[in-house]
Amino acid sequence: MIAFLIENMAPIMFVSLVVFLLLGYPAAFSLAAVGLLYAIIGIELGQFSPDFLQALPERVYGVMNNDTLLAIPFFTFMGLILERSGMAEDLLDTIGQLFGTVRGGLAYAVVFVGALLAATTGVVAASVISMGLISLPIMLRYGYDRRVASGVIAASGTLAQIIPPSLVLIVMADQLGKSVGDMYEGAFIPGLVLSALYAGYIFLVTLVKPMAVPGLPLEAIGFREPSGARGVWQLGVLVLFSGLVAYFLMTQTNVRGGADFVILTMSVGVIVSFLCAVFNRVFGTRYFYVSFILFVVLAGAWYYFNHHGHQNWALLLAALSAGALYAVIAALIEKTTGFRLMTLMAEQTTFVMVPPLFLIFLVLGTIFIGVATPTEGGAMGAVGALALGAMKRRLSWDLIRQAVESTAKLSAFVVFILLGARVFSLTFYGVSGHIWVEHLLTSLPGGATGFLIFVNALVFVLAFFLDFFELAFIVIPLLGPAAEKLGIDLIWFGIILGVNMQTSFMHPPFGFALFYLRSVAPKEAYTDRVTGLRMEPVTTGQIYWGAVPFVCIQLIMVALVIIFPQMVMHYKSSASTVDPNTVKIEVPQFNMPPLDFAPPTFK
Repeated sequence: MIAFLIENMAPIMFVSLVVFLLLGYPAAFSLAAVGLLYAIIGIELGQFSPDFLQALPERVYGVMNNDTLLAIPFFTFMGLILERSGMAEDLLDTIGQLFGTVRGGLAYAVVFVGALLAATTGVVAASVISMGLISLPIMLRYGYDRRVASGVIAASGTLAQIIPPSLVLIVMADQLGKSVGDMYEGAFIPGLVLSALYAGYIFLVTLVKPMAVPGLPLEAIGFREPSGARGVWQLGVLVLFSGLVAYFLMTQTNVRGGADFVILTMSVGVIVSFLCAVFNRVFGTRYFYVSFILFVVLAGAWYYFNHHGHQNWALLLAALSAGALYAVIAALIEKTTGFRLMTLMAEQTTFVMVPPLFLIFLVLGTIFIGVATPTEGGAMGAVGALALGAMKRRLSWDLIRQAVESTAKLSAFVVFILLGARVFSLTFYGVSGHIWVEHLLTSLPGGATGFLIFVNALVFVLAFFLDFFELAFIVIPLLGPAAEKLGIDLIWFGIILGVNMQTSFMHPPFGFALFYLRSVAPKEAYTDRVTGLRMEPVTTGQIYWGAVPFVCIQLIMVALVIIFPQMVMHYKSSASTVDPNTVKIEVPQFNMPPLDFAPPTFK
């Protein structure tokens, strides 16, 4: 028995940890307890050196000194402030009306807003609860199938796990020893593709079962012109104008390609759209001549600064003059033909979309273009969220206190799990567990492909019982070295596992996104406050069955990232192309006096 224990201490230790977790003990204490228990057993059996435990204080202080993990409380605080300041409510209301009359429009709006909230908050609970409270009653009111409605809300909320600034990507980068910025840049396209797959599923539902996702009746749309028209295509004109102006302005700069060019072009386009709406609202048709004078002055100033090398001022003045020009064109068209180019829908959508897009640039844009680290980007995002809350007059000391308390709880939860994982990994490495895992995984048939298939199947099964923090702190440190030995890019590997671990929020019966939605979905029959009709509750079974198609979509996304690695590997295009072996540092030579030089004497 003792010989068997000595030969198989590493696998027995891992199985013991799984048993502790399945028994319901907290992950942090299970990790630390198993680590210390097997450290004592290993010392008694001569398989573990006590010297390893001397490194434990250094590992604890290493967690405390880790600047990367500071991004977690910053992004959590930012998400909670935004969720409580009503930004999600404004987005869902406006985008829901924008897509409303289209069949499945409310579901498309939920996916779109879920992606936007993911790119601004990075917190699954905030996204799911917000959309569950706001969108679910509206979807039920207009006859949506309960399984489709609950599934799309829960799945769209989990986009916060793969679209930056995701908390799981911060942890993943830390555990794999890679840059958070590279992890964010690599995850950007897979996150957008996954959102498109969700929307594609809704489109299929509209074809196969159209009555499950009806469009809103026209009378339910609030933002309409006096003539009754919705004025949606005018929003497309505004977006096209802003995009063309932004692209033209960026071609005048030194930025030519990559994520920098895309992010900056989007940012300039958002600014131009906002300025168009502001000039139109302030001056309109009554004072359109003021817009015209401003356009002439601003365009002249842009021409001067552009030809004298002041690029930043030229960009700002060009954006301002483009906004004034659009307002002039809209006013002239309305005065001569009575047709409105800037409709209520276009204006409202612009004003609602600018705050989250501004935050996306403030956080992700500054990280992608190299101006800020992820920690600094998180700090700016937190300040930006406070500023937006104050501008909407929804910021209060009570709201800030609740956000700070929730942030402190989540941060303490993460740090305690990480400390427990440090104790476990120290003992696991001491009994040569990493060698056992590496030999086990690298000897799988099929090489790197077989390794990826096995690992993803393992993570998918473990996700039924463990949440993403536990998976990231327990499993990822064991898999990373084996992946690196097989020549697998760790950023690509991290994104694959990140998409896979996203299913941990959607797995019946333990998916946390399903629990969040269950907490806000109606449990009993109720009377709808708008129609006065008696509405049936949403059952737990409907929530679970609604999640199944989206879990399948997430697995399809895992396969797509494996088959098309370039979706992630584009992050290397923004890396430095300088070969460090070709760098030469030349130290200037000075004429030094010889060693036997005697200084002159003065009398």
